[in-house]
Amino acid sequence: MKVWGIRLFFILASAVSCYIIYRDPITAIVGCVVALLLIGAEMCLRTPSMRSIIASLIGLAVGLLISIAILPLLSQLDGNLKIVMVLSLGYVGMMVGYHLSTTLDLSQLSRSNTPARPGESRSAQAASNFKILDTSVIIDGRILEICQTRFIEGTLVIPRFVLNELQHIADSTEPLRRNKGRRGFDILRALQNNPAIDVEISEEEVPHLPEVDAKLVHLAQKRGATIITNDLNLNKVAELQSVKVLNINELSNAVRPVVIAGEVIQVLLLKEGKEPNQGVGYLDDGTMVIVEDGKPYIGSTLNVEVTQMLRTSAGQMIFTRIKEHEMDIDEQQGVRSYPRSW
Repeated sequence: MKVWGIRLFFILASAVSCYIIYRDPITAIVGCVVALLLIGAEMCLRTPSMRSIIASLIGLAVGLLISIAILPLLSQLDGNLKIVMVLSLGYVGMMVGYHLSTTLDLSQLSRSNTPARPGESRSAQAASNFKILDTSVIIDGRILEICQTRFIEGTLVIPRFVLNELQHIADSTEPLRRNKGRRGFDILRALQNNPAIDVEISEEEVPHLPEVDAKLVHLAQKRGATIITNDLNLNKVAELQSVKVLNINELSNAVRPVVIAGEVIQVLLLKEGKEPNQGVGYLDDGTMVIVEDGKPYIGSTLNVEVTQMLRTSAGQMIFTRIKEHEMDIDEQQGVRSYPRSW
């Protein structure tokens, strides 16, 4: 239901109220005209949710009750001015209810008894509990497992414009994009079905910004929230605008095992490297291992010695060389096969 539905209801309610009060068809017409003038002066609003519609109706009722209560105090006014007063207060009450429904976070009322951390205000603590998900992190899917381990606290906010972008991907004619979009919806469904995870679908729109990334940053600034993403460009843009960002790829890199020079690991060589005679393999967590002089051993599992580890924004790479003598059984305790629970 568009906000024009609320406005149409206000016009009809204004006409009926004026007719009931004065029993004159002319006053009903005057009520419609005044309502139209008030609506014309009011800026265009966003698409309301059901909560916004209910809040608007409550605000309209409160405004009309207040106007009826103060009418006896304004007995010296002309009848038409009384009509304008009644309709104005009703309209103001309706719009105040609508704006409160889009800006006031009622979900935080249930947490009002939670003491704030030392040195942090309750409003700052509440804002930090909002985590806005972008499309890339939903499609990626690792956010579900991270939330299940409870490493992320607070409410996961999925804006409506992110859902629209996800639906556009799911409706794509390209099989790969279509499968990614459907996977994203499966992840969202799993998040919503988990009682331990608080998920909110936000109806807030940012019509003056066409790009989804810009909308995410604007919404995060408005709500004091944190953005969770895999998009490196969004990460940089948000940080430039002082918006806190949690990058799943950075988290993944941070929890990978750390190896040191001289350590021996096992790796299966799968392909040639970029440099001559190099072999390339991967650990179970996806870390690339480059083996010097490993080309002849492609397809074999080797014990290799770490010479250097390089961390980049895309992940980490381990440079190794083949151990001169294969380790015997007594030496196997010094070999790490990743991943291990140690």
